[in-house]
Amino acid sequence: MSAKKLPVTLLSGFLGAGKTTVLNHLLAEAHGHRIAVIVNDMSEINIDAALIRGDGAAVTRTEEKVVEMQNGCICCTLREDLLLEVRRLAEDGRFDYLLIESTGISEPLPVAETFTFEMENGDILSDVAMLDTMVTVVDGARFLEDFHAAEQLRDRGLAVSEEDTRGIGNLLVDQVEFADVILLSKCDLATEEVLQQTEGILRKLNPGAILHRISGGKIEPDKIMGTGLFNFDKAAEAPGWLQELRGEHTPETEEYGITSFVYRARRPFAPKRLMEFINGNWRGIYRTKGFMWLATRHDMVVNLSQAGRFINYGPYGWWGASLDPSEWGVDEETIKLVNKNWRDPWGDRRQEIVFITDGNMEASITERLDACLLTDEELQYMPEGWKFLDDPFPNWQMQRPGVGGDDSVEDELLEIPESADSFLND
Repeated sequence: MSAKKLPVTLLSGFLGAGKTTVLNHLLAEAHGHRIAVIVNDMSEINIDAALIRGDGAAVTRTEEKVVEMQNGCICCTLREDLLLEVRRLAEDGRFDYLLIESTGISEPLPVAETFTFEMENGDILSDVAMLDTMVTVVDGARFLEDFHAAEQLRDRGLAVSEEDTRGIGNLLVDQVEFADVILLSKCDLATEEVLQQTEGILRKLNPGAILHRISGGKIEPDKIMGTGLFNFDKAAEAPGWLQELRGEHTPETEEYGITSFVYRARRPFAPKRLMEFINGNWRGIYRTKGFMWLATRHDMVVNLSQAGRFINYGPYGWWGASLDPSEWGVDEETIKLVNKNWRDPWGDRRQEIVFITDGNMEASITERLDACLLTDEELQYMPEGWKFLDDPFPNWQMQRPGVGGDDSVEDELLEIPESADSFLND
């Protein structure tokens, strides 16, 4: 085993964003680093690796090695292959750095978790290599178009399975929110107005990431290698919606016309009126994330997540007030969170939803959501009578803690209808 762990940069980004162009630039640059590159692709013929091999002189001159990983995704079927290949490169001792290009349809979080994946023989990737920097490449000329597209990955033939219902906007957001460094590429192909709007959204989605505008894939190696920026706990807390939820507002993004706020309320939603809101006008709303309290599901935490033209909603768990304190678990943070949000008579039940929008839409969205809350008259029938309210949401079935069985329930995916187009200008 190598005494010194091999530092790793993970390069993520949607198909065509420019990841391979960045790799080509790094391979051709006379920077003096000995870099190994692992290229991952879903196709039978790895086009990205073929492009890198095209400049054979650069690869030979800088002694860099390209390893092709085909027929799978780093974060799932090739985890074991990835571990073995990274271990081999680390123990080889000839390389200063490793760059891993993930497939354009993979999310960075599961790939990062690969470094904690334990094989049958007990080997763990982090024993020999360490994640140093998470980089996401964003196409400055196409991000807005892809983000607003009413398309799922399967609409473009990119789904990994029949069950893969991810929207393209959702994937783009996942890739951006988990990054340490964002490379806004192809800036020479976009107008300044488009770049500023894109940059505003990116900074709001991930306020803590370092953002660089690039063209032709040109980026100094030390901007994405050896930065020491990656920290798993910090990355999990990076999304702008989570920071907004904790009161860490980022007003500097407002210069781009992108604002955010948290909607909070201490009475439940009437499900029928809430569904009308969900099916209504989302114009100008870029990102939504939070937890909801439905009157008819008094004990259930309902998750709401919107990115681009798709909305996900579904059961997330149980309100602490619906459980015996002994069922809250032993995690001190969970117990503190429940107690912090406790208000009589309903305990920690609440509405808490972050919105990232184009311009100041707080007043209008708040007014619409307030109209979804139970009226004073409806509130009087608490809570047994609430069960008889009209409820168009699916009949989710989850096991209570300690009951046993599988409590995993898939979220519902809703496409925002064209008549309620959130984003495109008239």
